[in-house]
Amino acid sequence: MRSRVLQRYLARQIYGAVGLVLAGFLALFAFFDLIAELGNLGKGNYQVTQIFGFVLLSVPAQAYDLLPVAVLIGTLYALASLAASSEFTVMRSSGMSPVHAASILVRIGLAFVLATFVLGEWIAPASEQAARTLKMRALSSVIGQDLRSGLWFKDEGAFINVREAREVDVLTGLTIYQFDSDFRLKSVSFAQRGRYMSEGAWKLEDVARTKFGDKGRPLVERAESELWQSALRPELLNVLLVVPDKMSIWALHKFSTHLAENKQKTERYEIAMWRKVFYPLAALVMMVLALPFAYMETRHGMLGVKVFLGIMLGISFHMLNSLSSHLGLLGSWPPLSTAMLPSVCFLLAACVMMWWVERR
Repeated sequence: MRSRVLQRYLARQIYGAVGLVLAGFLALFAFFDLIAELGNLGKGNYQVTQIFGFVLLSVPAQAYDLLPVAVLIGTLYALASLAASSEFTVMRSSGMSPVHAASILVRIGLAFVLATFVLGEWIAPASEQAARTLKMRALSSVIGQDLRSGLWFKDEGAFINVREAREVDVLTGLTIYQFDSDFRLKSVSFAQRGRYMSEGAWKLEDVARTKFGDKGRPLVERAESELWQSALRPELLNVLLVVPDKMSIWALHKFSTHLAENKQKTERYEIAMWRKVFYPLAALVMMVLALPFAYMETRHGMLGVKVFLGIMLGISFHMLNSLSSHLGLLGSWPPLSTAMLPSVCFLLAACVMMWWVERR
């Protein structure tokens, strides 16, 4: 009973502090995004309403990225405040050991794990895609506008070029290069427009196809419309709207499988997938990392200094999380190890800090 009362009391303190820190971070980053987007004001139909819509739709993705850092700072602040008012000392005197305290924090942190998973798997990917779609339509831009030749895909024995894709289910200017098993060009098909129907079928309009045979001249065929079966689907095109870190685990798995089937590199998406699997657990690591600060006596550091250290640790975790992905790609590290590296490093740091505090 005493343990439950203690857990409820600590939960109220920690949830309140983490919520306050997260709200402050989100407001700050939303302000930065707003300032950045104002530079595009007036381009196309990108007006103030669209800018605010884009910023608001970007908030869930920001919350997903910042939640572990907010958990660290909020938990550290709550525990340091309890230590400064001697409440944590009373808890220790009542028989709360470091292991018991860590177990309480882990139970409290399960709510943050669940919140991070829900944000990353469902809310953030949907809102990020909606934000990018809103901005693209307002700016009258296209997917992949930075590629001068358009978008390129590989689908079994075919290479597909798309000039424009304003929506993931409507493509403009499709060119399909079909090869045989000996990698000889069989045909080149061009369609003015393609609309996705269902089950991998696209309806192509105003089609012109040039066939190449072993003998004779190339044969040209034309059709007002025809069905084209392809592994290219709208959910795969969504990858171009949402960067890998903002995609769901299932979407990353499907796209990695698609790339592997077409013998293309999958490391970037596999690393992102495993990061999404382990990222929610980072909230627990952050809470354990904050625990040693509660055992530091008040004279060893003021509350503001402890919070500042927490901010520095949070920034370090965020940087290491990004850096490990790039290092993994450059060094061809196993995706699973690359994804686990930041959390493992900070968990070891928490254990070392706890051992040092206990020795003192």
